[in-house]
Amino acid sequence: MVQACIDREKLSFIRLKPSYSIEKFSCGDEDLDDFILHHAVAFQKHLLFVSYAFVDNDTSQVLAYGSLANDKVAITDFKDKAEFNRFRKKRGFPNEKRLKSYPAVKLCRLGVDETAKGLRIGTTILNYIKSMFVINNKTGCRFLTVDAYLNAVPFYEKNGFRFMNAEDSDPHTRLMYYDLMNLV
Repeated sequence: MVQACIDREKLSFIRLKPSYSIEKFSCGDEDLDDFILHHAVAFQKHLLFVSYAFVDNDTSQVLAYGSLANDKVAITDFKDKAEFNRFRKKRGFPNEKRLKSYPAVKLCRLGVDETAKGLRIGTTILNYIKSMFVINNKTGCRFLTVDAYLNAVPFYEKNGFRFMNAEDSDPHTRLMYYDLMNLV
């Protein structure tokens, strides 16, 4: 069991390798647990996602993880072309009419183990990921996107994410984005 106050010096943020074995993880969501325990390695092996984890150096316990993939913010993410144009104009993109989409990275999965809830590790992971794409932005990436479970929407809002559009077709998630220019 993780102590109520965690020593961040004893944590490592690592990129999971296919050889890394996670024996137990429970964030309270069966789908998120199943992914990290049984599917993350295959997704990484086939170059679909890259998963990162916060690991307790003393116990080797995975306290939280996040999986990333390439994405884009495109006209099809908005209810109509006018809404997309307002989105573009507000951000002052150079040569805005030329591009029909903008580079992003999708936070595909994010889970915090039950033993580490309330320690702000989810926010720490988001901040780490944001900084990865501002400091080491190797290919061009303007946005971080997420299909947030409805119960997680307040968490993402507290971390600076905004709704992509007024309505979503999926009744279980909301498409949200974070503009990395907020950090520049």
